[in-house]
Amino acid sequence: MAKQPPPTSTSRSTSTSAPDNPLPTTTGGLRGSLSSSARSLLAAARRSPVTTLVAAFFLLALFMYGEDVRTIAELSIDDYLYPDADFYNVSGLPPLALPPPACDLGRGRWVFDNVSLPAYREKDCTFLTKQVTCLANGRPDDLWQYWKWQPDDCSLPTYVSSLHSRSAPVTSLRACSRIFLSSPDCAIKGCVRLCCPPIQSIRLNASNPSRFDARRFMEAMRGKRLMFVGDSLNRNQWESLVCLVQPILSKGRKKAVKRGSLTVFHAKEYRATLEFYWAPFLVESNSDNPKIHSIEHRIIRPERIEGHARYWRGVDYLIFNTYIWWMNTADMKVRRPNSRYWSEHDEVPRIEAYGRVFKTWSDWLNDNIDPARTSVFFMTISPLHISPHNWGNPDGIRCVKETLPYQNYSQPLDLYHDMRTYDLVVKVASSMEKVPVTVINITKMSDYRKDAHTSLYSIRQGKLLTPKQKADPEKFADCIHWCLPGVPDVWNQILYTKILSKPSWQSSFSPPPSQSVPLPPQ
Repeated sequence: MAKQPPPTSTSRSTSTSAPDNPLPTTTGGLRGSLSSSARSLLAAARRSPVTTLVAAFFLLALFMYGEDVRTIAELSIDDYLYPDADFYNVSGLPPLALPPPACDLGRGRWVFDNVSLPAYREKDCTFLTKQVTCLANGRPDDLWQYWKWQPDDCSLPTYVSSLHSRSAPVTSLRACSRIFLSSPDCAIKGCVRLCCPPIQSIRLNASNPSRFDARRFMEAMRGKRLMFVGDSLNRNQWESLVCLVQPILSKGRKKAVKRGSLTVFHAKEYRATLEFYWAPFLVESNSDNPKIHSIEHRIIRPERIEGHARYWRGVDYLIFNTYIWWMNTADMKVRRPNSRYWSEHDEVPRIEAYGRVFKTWSDWLNDNIDPARTSVFFMTISPLHISPHNWGNPDGIRCVKETLPYQNYSQPLDLYHDMRTYDLVVKVASSMEKVPVTVINITKMSDYRKDAHTSLYSIRQGKLLTPKQKADPEKFADCIHWCLPGVPDVWNQILYTKILSKPSWQSSFSPPPSQSVPLPPQ
């Protein structure tokens, strides 16, 4: 089960004095409070030389910092810690600071974190398939689980101290100095201008962890359907999301049902579903069978999508991907219009076929999606790590025995992605005015994670690799899919950020999913 975020701690004072009285919240009230304290000290100074020194120090501090104290009285701690952030509150849950909409969440670095990670334990999520359970499949190390993603210019959703919300500004110089003396992370507790490190360091402080909040996410999903559509990497991400949310659901109130191309996870307490639909090319193809699709000659029908898309109607959140199935050959086999057999096809350049598919896809979205109800996302390229010389390991074999991320952030990896497909997706998404499409860039962050693939600790054709197969890693190592828990958890944290940043979820409501999910044939 995922660990709960650590509660905000407050340092215990060793003094036996009574706690502070309620503090004034206006500048005038603060001025009166401070001058009253000064008069008390001056009166005591007449009786004690030691008190005279203390009084002098206090008056000097008051003179030097009085203006800052008045400023703090008028602003909350959140204004300092998250000056550009939006705040997202759900009754009964701690406030959450969301990153500014303009922040590039895909640009950053991986930071080791063995305190709050992993987000869940492999053995505790019974919904994982053998393809991604690397520890159970014999992987000897587990370091890949302990890396969190830190964007360069902002933070992923971050808990805000419940002690200092917008309605509870810090106004006490006495409290501020006491916190400063007793705690190195005074900014988190409310003392910014007088005693705190730079804002950027505050954002990374462990007191406010960036975590996937399953309860908050499921509140956003209440009465709704979320569906991943695409290939096995979208299934990889779907499994991750199920494992992130299932610990908060009661036993007997959660289940996964598979029928044909559609797999549905039911969260009955929230009348919500998290779904995966198998469509590796988005359009119809000869690889659409969810069980038997390892076909040497893959053929697509770029202008035919309705056979899949009829199952996407009525979904509240659609998350698409398609890339890896395009990478076998430079040209794609395209079935001719009005042909009767798959053998009747032509070969066209990959990017031309990709463009035709996205024309069909975008047209379908514009004709069938109500943007007031449905939010559409597209996940960018998930990388292959098959050329170790790219990351400075000329003696390596694919991703085998890689245990650490690539960490030379000043020299980005070149993993030979077909970036024409990436550019085409961005262009199509940016041109869609009626139905907005949010492109979630997972490519660069995932490029660094050569250590996190299933490698030799996966299955092939439904079975774990044999010792003979493991002895031939060049042929059998899977450097496409990801161990779980792992990298797809971060993809979902970014998806979660995007969903919570959309205000429409609070007002939209769907029929109970059990009544609205169409079922494909067995």
